[in-house]
Amino acid sequence: MSNLEMWLILAGLCLAFPVAAMATAWLVRPAKKQSDEKLTCYECGVDTVGPTWTPFKANYFKYALVFLLFDVEVLFLFPWAVIFYEVVVIPIYLMVIMFGSSKRVTKEYAGMKLTIYLLIGSALLLLGLLWLFVMGQQITGTYTMDIFELAKIDFPVMYQIIIFAMMSVGFGTLLSMFPFHAWSPDGYAGAPTAVSMIHAGVLKKIGGYALIRVGLFILPVGAKALAPILVVLGLANVVYAAFICLRQTDLKYVVGYSSVSHMGYVVIGIAALNIISLNGAVVMMFAHGVMAALFFAMVGSVYDKTHTRHIPDLGGLAHQMPRTAVGLMLAGLASLGLPGTVNFIGEFTIFVGVFRVYPAIAVLAISGIVFTAVYVLRALGNVLFGPRKENWDQLQDLRGVELIPLVVLGLGILIPGILPATIMDIVNSGVEGIGPATAVLSQVFGGVR
Repeated sequence: MSNLEMWLILAGLCLAFPVAAMATAWLVRPAKKQSDEKLTCYECGVDTVGPTWTPFKANYFKYALVFLLFDVEVLFLFPWAVIFYEVVVIPIYLMVIMFGSSKRVTKEYAGMKLTIYLLIGSALLLLGLLWLFVMGQQITGTYTMDIFELAKIDFPVMYQIIIFAMMSVGFGTLLSMFPFHAWSPDGYAGAPTAVSMIHAGVLKKIGGYALIRVGLFILPVGAKALAPILVVLGLANVVYAAFICLRQTDLKYVVGYSSVSHMGYVVIGIAALNIISLNGAVVMMFAHGVMAALFFAMVGSVYDKTHTRHIPDLGGLAHQMPRTAVGLMLAGLASLGLPGTVNFIGEFTIFVGVFRVYPAIAVLAISGIVFTAVYVLRALGNVLFGPRKENWDQLQDLRGVELIPLVVLGLGILIPGILPATIMDIVNSGVEGIGPATAVLSQVFGGVR
């Protein structure tokens, strides 16, 4: 079997996965509940209804979660594993519609919206990769999808611009880049806690990783041509999503739109096309991953015990749940880029790199930190502080295994923030390898170190 035939088969499988996922969801959908008995499991992020379906649903959730983590691991380890980029959608969709919550939007709506957005972006990305595959054969005479071999090919300028634009839409949709971000807040709000943590902490970073690893590395001229557009879209992410956060009363939506805003910094860092900003973008992806995961874990704990995410209904929880309050405050302060947290390292490095190329954009993007401080501190103040409410006196604080996310993710925020070399040396060793890979890339990056 030739390489072309193999990739055509893989393309067909990628397009067949959504159909298989929806069919599976229909076949394993839970029956209508016969009992009002409600059983919750915060540790698994599962909210199940009825004693009959609880064991099956909990086990199914764990299997889907393990499959999702394996899928992500393969995607990051093997550069040819584009098929796993598509497969990611399947377990997410199933876990959202089967184990999610229906508050502001139904879990079915959240799961379907998430799936449609990601699959449309993936379809455009797939067409771009197949076109890249065919064009590479026409130029070199051999079929290859090896990233290093493709990076050596001198593709026509217009072709690079078109393909990089397709990649930007495909990868940018998963990164929740404006204006392809609308799936993200609803998807987070409808998903169970564990899925929200993994999605914000790991899956969303696939888009940024791939845009650097594939887009910039193979199509540097296309990246340089479209960089001004990307930097404007990134600025829209930062400011637009921050303004929306100011109007949210659902705690999970605050974190969801905050995630969209923070991804704007990543897009701006990538679009600046110099080693300093790329280092900042990669650090920011890590920083946002641990911060958002901790935020969602603490919000999930609050919701599991109070059965509400409506900010006006909460208040004074620091009296009854001090350890949860510590987790929320740590995540919130990291979100607004407090010095001493890893988010500050990422944001500062991005601004330094971007200011060399787009000083006006850098200044406007810094305003996003001000808006972030406003909505984060206001939300945390209304949830944690104020007079003690007696109706929350029966709540139990984090204990036992529930403390694991707080300790592990908290250390992930503080250690790199206090000792930046622990992460910057690792990131720089990978990012610097992109610059001198080809003469064209060296010209694009301009030798900025």
